[in-house]
Amino acid sequence: MNKPNKTFSIFALFVLFQICLSSFAQTKRNINDNWLYLENHTSNLNEAEKASNWISLNLPHTWNAEDATDLYPGYRRDASWYQKKLDIPQIDKNRVYSLYFEGSNVTTKVYVNGKEAGSHIGGYIGFSIDITNFIKEGNNDIFVRVDNSYDIEIIPSQKSDFFIYGGITRDVWLVSKYKNHIENLKISTPEVSAKKASVQIVSTFVNPDNSKDLSLTVTLKNPKGKKVASKTVLVSDKTSTITFENIKNPELWDTEKPNLYKLSAVLSEKNQIKDSVSEKVGFRWFEFKDHGPFYLNGKRLLIRGTHRHEEQAGVGAAMSNEQHWADMKSIKEMGANFVRLAHYPQDPEIYKACDELGLLIWDELPWCRGGIGNDVWKTNTKNMLEEIINQNYNHPSIIIWSLGNEINWLPDFPDGDNADKTNVFLNELNEIAHKLDPTRKTAIRKYYEGSHIVDVFSPSIWSGWYSGSYKSYQKAIDVYKKEYKHFIHAEYGGDSHVGRHSENPITGENVIKAEGWEEAIVQTKIANIAQIGDWSENYIVDLFDWHLHISENDPTFVGNIQWAFKDFATPLRPEDDIPYMNQKGLTDRNGFPKDAYYVFKSYWAKEPFAYIESHTWTERQGPENTPRTISVFSNCEKVTLFHDGKSLGEKQRNLSLYPANGLTWDVNFLKGENTLLAIGKTKDGKTVSDTIEVNYRFNKNDTASSLQLSSEKLKNGNYLVTAIAIDNNNLRCLDYEASVYFQCMKGGKTLKNQGTPTGSESIRMANGKASIEIVPDGSGNPIEMTALNQSFKGEYLKISVE
Repeated sequence: MNKPNKTFSIFALFVLFQICLSSFAQTKRNINDNWLYLENHTSNLNEAEKASNWISLNLPHTWNAEDATDLYPGYRRDASWYQKKLDIPQIDKNRVYSLYFEGSNVTTKVYVNGKEAGSHIGGYIGFSIDITNFIKEGNNDIFVRVDNSYDIEIIPSQKSDFFIYGGITRDVWLVSKYKNHIENLKISTPEVSAKKASVQIVSTFVNPDNSKDLSLTVTLKNPKGKKVASKTVLVSDKTSTITFENIKNPELWDTEKPNLYKLSAVLSEKNQIKDSVSEKVGFRWFEFKDHGPFYLNGKRLLIRGTHRHEEQAGVGAAMSNEQHWADMKSIKEMGANFVRLAHYPQDPEIYKACDELGLLIWDELPWCRGGIGNDVWKTNTKNMLEEIINQNYNHPSIIIWSLGNEINWLPDFPDGDNADKTNVFLNELNEIAHKLDPTRKTAIRKYYEGSHIVDVFSPSIWSGWYSGSYKSYQKAIDVYKKEYKHFIHAEYGGDSHVGRHSENPITGENVIKAEGWEEAIVQTKIANIAQIGDWSENYIVDLFDWHLHISENDPTFVGNIQWAFKDFATPLRPEDDIPYMNQKGLTDRNGFPKDAYYVFKSYWAKEPFAYIESHTWTERQGPENTPRTISVFSNCEKVTLFHDGKSLGEKQRNLSLYPANGLTWDVNFLKGENTLLAIGKTKDGKTVSDTIEVNYRFNKNDTASSLQLSSEKLKNGNYLVTAIAIDNNNLRCLDYEASVYFQCMKGGKTLKNQGTPTGSESIRMANGKASIEIVPDGSGNPIEMTALNQSFKGEYLKISVE
């Protein structure tokens, strides 16, 4: 028996694969892997090609992943090059080929086989580069130059409170289509009610051969996959409109049940499929009541929102799809129903996640600070708005197109804060938005002079942080409900340092002007908690608890949007407790929840839980026989707290009570270890529990006199080195908050520049404690560490590596 010809079999399979590939109407291949990167600002392609210091990497990528959060002022604002060998085994002359970039910051030029194929201005949004006339069969040389240099003609302003990461920060795709193809689908729902709905599909085509034999078939299937409508029309123009009327009893999209229909559009020529596109459709309608609440599908919905910056520890803006989804799932699990994308459009996965999870979106043009610019600036800004709306139009989760944030702050151009000139341009943007999409609302935040131009306005209310006391919040929203027809409150909160706690958090009583609430441009003029506060987790818990206590009990309030979900990096805050970090997140930069996360969860989440405040406050001190108030944040109907096995009583959760909806107990701690156990019981009898151990002492620490270093091995094989400030009696100094500086001298390296509580070589202590993670170098040699500051000069630790 003859053995099969292995070479022939492989060749036959390859040919079969190519035939099958060419039979697809449209192909889209991810090409993130196996790129080369060159950190060189040259604009000369030949010079870049000849460089010898290219390094290998996969996309997405930013060259600011760590230098944004290192301890050196500034970050790289320059150009770099990316290179890829792109294999295209077979080229069909009846097809067009393009590279699709989901996002590249900030300006991009693409070269294919030595020739410039196209370019794009502006980050945060996708763009396509036609490479049909530049490619060849086999290997193709792709070079991409990306530049995030300082440029006042491209938004956002360099004065914004976030980093403008440079690089190809999102996925890249090779797309192949027949020359005759669907260029765009624009889906709207002109009529929606609980009884019936309609869908309008406006299709745009590319038909270079002016074929007369094209037909379009559009099919709509309900969330269970059953066909509910289908129609075929001849394509006789560059656009075609198909409407499905009288879809009975539509399964509505809302934040609890985000039902999505599937719409497919198939373009055929003489019964041969040339292109096919699939989109999701959500049937919903919404309304902002004049001077009142928000309605979704005819029912009042209190907006429970947060903000998201697109970044993560260790990778900056170059997040993976898994990391994007992890953020959105955590936001949803907290119970939020709304997210403002700050301050720019974000990765396509975010919109997909919001559609599927049931999160309403405020999508924002990145006009953040900087004022109004010149004609080039205006053209770039208008182009970006059009790109955002056209790209994201079909997502049912989006209800607001924001035209900017704090737009006249800190002008980049002379007379850039001129309100008259700004309003003329803002009017133009507003008209563009409504022309491109008459179905959604426009908005702006903290530009009072233009509040009358947009549909929805958010003033600045930072009660209890940048101005005043959080107790003034009700007064603030009562004022603005009357003043603005469609008022929503975006941005409130404050910074908190993980692990820092106080028995008596600073509230600013008798120091600040308690009735204020608006953030000042120059914050040095007015005393506020941001300046004089202790940045404790306790204070922020109290602040958020009060804000939610107000918003959840006000039947005429539209709702609010907390700032921000995660800690994020910023060039404007080098002296924060973690340098260059805005620490207003409900989670740290890696997404690990702080205490404040559970406050929101107690008001909003559906899944029952209980959380004792606080898991990061396990070392406490105070006089003997002095009760301490313990709060349990829970969404259960009833909660019982136990102290060392003894019940302190069952309490009923009451939304009208503050703090913690009445779930508070006075605990008389004993000296030494104390065990607290909270058991929550739901209406249907289900129980959940939470436990913490608290070490309590009756003697107060003296002045800090030295640092004490220790280490523990982590599950990932790294080591956590902890520095504790102690007094002469060897007591931990719970009131010590100065910065400590870590250095690994031998045997490994610090996991630094992460912007996290254990990922910075410089960090302020939290109740006399600070830690950093160490990665062993694999040599087996001991790890040698120091921790120092001006007070203590330095301590040394030698760790034997297992």
